[in-house]
Amino acid sequence: MEIALAEAEAAAGRGEVPVGAVVVQDGAVIARHGNRTREFNDPTAHAEILAIREACAKTASERLPDCDLYVTLEPCGMCAAAISFARIRRLYYGAEDPKGGGVVHGPRFFAQPTCHHAPDIYSGIGEVRSAAILREFFRSRR
Repeated sequence: MEIALAEAEAAAGRGEVPVGAVVVQDGAVIARHGNRTREFNDPTAHAEILAIREACAKTASERLPDCDLYVTLEPCGMCAAAISFARIRRLYYGAEDPKGGGVVHGPRFFAQPTCHHAPDIYSGIGEVRSAAILREFFRSRR
């Protein structure tokens, strides 16, 4: 989670919403990203999506069943769908997102009958620091 937090801080430094994500396989980081929606002019360039794309490219597979994803913020519905489609084994996330989350808030993607795969979910990992990074980012913009 420390690497994901560093990615979130780097995203904030680029003027992006500070979310970081890391994909781990067999104890090794195989992908790491922060949000880049503004930089890429791409609403799908969330940290999770970018990290999953890179991990899939590195493993030459559209599935990541032996990988874990660490994210600083509860994934949105779009990212939850990508996590499911990639068959991520475990999801670890920091702060909850009551407005935009898709795991325990909003659409609760993994609880839907149409969801084909739900990862094991562990919340609150690095939650205090994740939330502080987000609060500071938004406070500086108000």
